[in-house]
Amino acid sequence: MAMEANEIERMIKAAFPDAVVEIKDLAGDGDHYAATVTSAAFKGKSRVQQHQMVYAALQGNMGGVLHALALTTTVPQD
Repeated sequence: MAMEANEIERMIKAAFPDAVVEIKDLAGDGDHYAATVTSAAFKGKSRVQQHQMVYAALQGNMGGVLHALALTTTVPQD
């Protein structure tokens, strides 16, 4: 069972309401995506912590329904 890009975006935005989220389907199979997430919630966090926050927002779907996610996280520029 694949996961739709809009569902990934919805889950991330539910956890980070201020987030700007860009999702790309890398293989056209609904299993391999690239995501760029920009949120003020990442300020002061390491890259690993930022990624863990996004994985937590995906509520256990990472590695299961969602096979692969190339993740880039950033903090908005002032």
